[in-house]
Amino acid sequence: MVTAKLDYQWHLRKVMADRGMFSTTDLMEPLESRGIKLSSSQVYRLVVERPERLSLKILMALLDLLDCRMEDLIEPVSVAGAKSRPKKAAASGGSTESLSSGLGGLRPKRARISGGDT
Repeated sequence: MVTAKLDYQWHLRKVMADRGMFSTTDLMEPLESRGIKLSSSQVYRLVVERPERLSLKILMALLDLLDCRMEDLIEPVSVAGAKSRPKKAAASGGSTESLSSGLGGLRPKRARISGGDT
């Protein structure tokens, strides 16, 4: 059985624009009036970036002041597939070219010690 992996898209910027709010600072005073005190950089990140953690109080304040529903702000999306890791080269003479190409050819070379009598 394959379970679907879910992710989400954050649409706060679009919802704000639909309501004529084009600056992140447009949220500061309405949030403060609802008891949410955030710095201007926190509000900026909330609007511009996709939040990984969000307090329910902030979410409820956003829903109230933007007069929208949760599905307007948060859209669940299914992930097409998990990213696969590059295959490791075989220990017995396998090519490492595919591994080093992703590193921009900056892979260090292994030191070789030659046994010589001195």
